[in-house]
Amino acid sequence: MTDGTTATRELLVACVEDDPAITRLLDECLAAAGHTGVFAQSGTQAVRRFAGDERIDVLVLDVGLPDMDGRDLCRVLRANGQQAPAMFLSAVGQVHDIVQGFASGGLDYLVKPFAVPELIARIEALGRRSSPSEPVGGLHLDPERFALCLGDDAHLLTPTEFRLVAELLAHAGHLVRRGELVNAAWVPGARVNGNTLDTYLHRIRRHLLDLGSEATIHTVRGIGYILRGT
Repeated sequence: MTDGTTATRELLVACVEDDPAITRLLDECLAAAGHTGVFAQSGTQAVRRFAGDERIDVLVLDVGLPDMDGRDLCRVLRANGQQAPAMFLSAVGQVHDIVQGFASGGLDYLVKPFAVPELIARIEALGRRSSPSEPVGGLHLDPERFALCLGDDAHLLTPTEFRLVAELLAHAGHLVRRGELVNAAWVPGARVNGNTLDTYLHRIRRHLLDLGSEATIHTVRGIGYILRGT
């Protein structure tokens, strides 16, 4: 398959979709284009199968999964080391929903029903991109327990703490602005003052200390935070 100018290598595409009909369509159209699809039907299953798989070239994530929002799944996969570029599939195409998709770590957003040639073209465009990150040794998120884990130790998190940790881990080693953290962790339109965010970050620092992690959250005053491994 080509984009009209550049040959595209065979891609391994991880698809998370709970609708069997769409899953079959994805499998068939990827195979016809010379690519390989691997599949999960829920967010929890996707984390188990895909989080540590460095072979994956592209993620295709349904937003409306049975156990979690696909955008939260993207954050969890990023936090657990999966850095393949991601696109979202959704029946909802409002501007706000698309913006939220990009804010959660996606690079593309396609509204259902979609045209197969467009889907393949977008997947192949993503397959030519890369998104390296700095790992934070040993730390990972468990979406089944809503927990931050280091080795065999786990600390249960609130949903807000979970989303904040996911955002910080997904961008480990890089500055995450305060507004980005608020958008990641709270519902759109929520009024979150600076003290509220600082309080939650203090709790996360405590979790890291109690787990014995060497990771630290550095404050860039008035701008944001950086999670570093040491």
